[in-house]
This record gives sequence, C-alpha cells and structure tokens, in this order.
Amino acid sequence: MALSGAIVFTANGERRVTTLNDGWEFTKGAAAGAQEWQHVRVPHDWAIYGPFDRDNDLQKVAVEQNGEKEETVKTGRTGGLPFIGKGTYRTSFELAEVAERNITLVFDGAMSNAHVSINGKEVSYWPYGYNSFYVDVTDAVKSGSNEMVVELENYERASRWYPGAGLYRNVHIVNTHRVHIPTWGTYVTTPKVSAKEASVHIEMEIEGANKGEKVDVATSIIAPDGSVAATNNSAYIAHGQKFAQNFLLSAPQLWSPATPALYTARTELKVDGQTVDSYETRFGVRSLEYIPEKGFYLNGEPTKFKGVCNHHDLGPLGAAVNRSALRHQVELLKDMGANAIRTSHNMPAPELVELCDELGMMLMVEPFDDWSFRPKSPNGYGRFFSEWAERDITNMVKHYRNNASVVMWSIGN
Repeated sequence: MALSGAIVFTANGERRVTTLNDGWEFTKGAAAGAQEWQHVRVPHDWAIYGPFDRDNDLQKVAVEQNGEKEETVKTGRTGGLPFIGKGTYRTSFELAEVAERNITLVFDGAMSNAHVSINGKEVSYWPYGYNSFYVDVTDAVKSGSNEMVVELENYERASRWYPGAGLYRNVHIVNTHRVHIPTWGTYVTTPKVSAKEASVHIEMEIEGANKGEKVDVATSIIAPDGSVAATNNSAYIAHGQKFAQNFLLSAPQLWSPATPALYTARTELKVDGQTVDSYETRFGVRSLEYIPEKGFYLNGEPTKFKGVCNHHDLGPLGAAVNRSALRHQVELLKDMGANAIRTSHNMPAPELVELCDELGMMLMVEPFDDWSFRPKSPNGYGRFFSEWAERDITNMVKHYRNNASVVMWSIGN
C-alpha cells in the first residue's frame, strides 16, 4: 500500500514500505504493570467496543455560539463510549542489514498523545491524534528483531465529538537507501494549464547524499492510460539544496469532479549508476482560481461548491480507518449531488484523500477545532496550540499538497 500516493514498492528493494497491520498486542492502560495483552489488528479503535455509559459523555459547558452564559450539563456529544484513558500497543519487526539504510516510521494518525519507543528508547512524541507524523529511527534500530511500543492517552473533556481511541490509522515502516527522497519530499505544481498543453514543475528534497556527491535523477510522467507523457533526466550535486525538474505535457487530461484524471511522477535516484531509490507522486493537472466577486474557477470554468462537512468516524464501525467504508461514503455523497467535502474538524485519513482524488470529490482540508485563545473543550487542542500548531499545519500541507482533490485549506474551525 502506498503512503498517500507518494511511495512506491520496488521489486529490487531500493525502497521498501511495510504497513504494520498484524502482529500487534494491546492492553488498556499503561504498559508498566500490564497484566493482560490481547492480539489486535491495526487500524484498531479500542473504544468502539463499549460499553456505553451516560457518564462517559457528561460535559458541563457553555456553548458560546448558542449565546449561553452559564455552564450546563450536556450529553450526546461523544456517544457515551469509553474513549477516555490510556491504551498501549506493542509489536516487533525484523530488519536486515541496516548499514547504509535509512529507517522511518510513518503514523497516519494515533489517538492521541502518542509516545513511541523503539528498543526501549523513546523516539517520538506527537500529541494531536488526527495528524500524520513521521520519525527517523535509523539510530534507534538494529539488524534483526526490533521492539516497538506506542503509548496513547485521551484526556477527559478533550473532544466535542467521538474521536475514537488507539492506533486507528495505519502505521508504516519506510526502509530506504541512505540517499533517498524523504517522506512527503516532493512538491508538484502545474503553473500553466490549458486544453492544449500544461507545464509541470516538481521540486524535491534529496537526503543522505554526501556533500558534493552526484545523484542522477530520472523522472517520467505517467499519463492516466499508463503511457509515458514526458521525461526529464538531470543531475543533482549535493550541497543541501532542493532540486527541481520541469515538464511540458501536450493535450493534458484535466482533473475535475466529472473527469478525475490522475498522472504519476515516477522518480528514480541513481548513485554511480546504481538505482538507490524510487518514488512515485500522484497528482492531477488542473488550475485553481479564486476571483473576487466572481468565485471559484476550476480549469477556467466557474464552479460551485456543493459540499458537506464530514467527520472522520464511520458511525457504528468506529474511528478505525476502512477504505471500503470510506469509498461507500464518498460514492453516496456523489450520488446525492455533492462535489466537495470539508474535513470537519481535523486532518483526514490518507485513504479518504486518495479516494477523493480517484472519484472526483473536491476537498477543503481542515486542521483543528480549538485555538489557544478560545478553547471549546477544556482539554482540547487549545492546550497544544501555541507549541504545536505550526508543526501540525506543516505536516498537513506537506502531506496533501500534491493531491488533486485538495482545492482549499482551512486554518481551523
């Protein structure tokens, strides 16, 4: 499985991506002193199993938007499910020789306040449960078996809706050569777009090369029908700078809700003639314009948003991501005439964004619900806003900046 359309498996093992679905154990509470571990499959939402209890849902709040001046007890916001508390996951994974390799962990989302340890050493902390994050663990892993522990905690009064609990989105290990394109390391734009031709600009980060080392970069643009639409072969001399390539496409197929055509930029890095990394970036050729007093224009055509606000959970299925259920949601929305989704009120699952690319659903990607100066939940994102907002926004934009469906960013609810 690819990471948001950005990572490719290769037969000769230059880049290896492993999605860790099986082999996990879970215990409710902290790892220290845990008596019972159960085998689970990730993505996993431990709170959806219940039991339901009114006390799980009590919140004494004043809703300012409703003009309330005094706090009153309210229920029904989070479904009475027991999502508050700690949960711990553990697993092991095997690595062959790690010399000259770079090892990265990618979490599509972990609910919440994730502490990640490898071989007994904490390697990452990320508080926001909805955002994707990654961590370079090259210095923490070893050849052979490696142990990973993920400790999570949902605070009381941290959410105004059911957030789910646990490793509810996918976890990946990305194993690359030391010279590689890092996670979310490409940025594709289409500066000029018409029915006759389109320009494509790809900016990329290349990490791990020694100063002055030459890296040959070959990129092919693959059209929706699988043919090669354009190529570029050029050299990168490492001095810590970014690298860019340009292309011209003739008679491009433009992405829109009616015609969701997708291209792929397939990039190979070579050192001394040996392929060391392969990376795919999926994108759409389309132009976006916001014209005062006229509105939104897609590919030069005035386009109205017929949209919905959609929370991340899947109803009685819980918060654990499920591609089939997400596809069903998007197809139902398309059938009823919708052409846009606002991801209320948080970063979406990568699977949703990929499906919207494929099915032709425009997205307004939203980051969070709470601000430090006006929190809506006493223990919500507002407590992290000052320290974490810039990092969370950076991850969100880098993660989804190449997706054709993303036509607008929100700065928060």
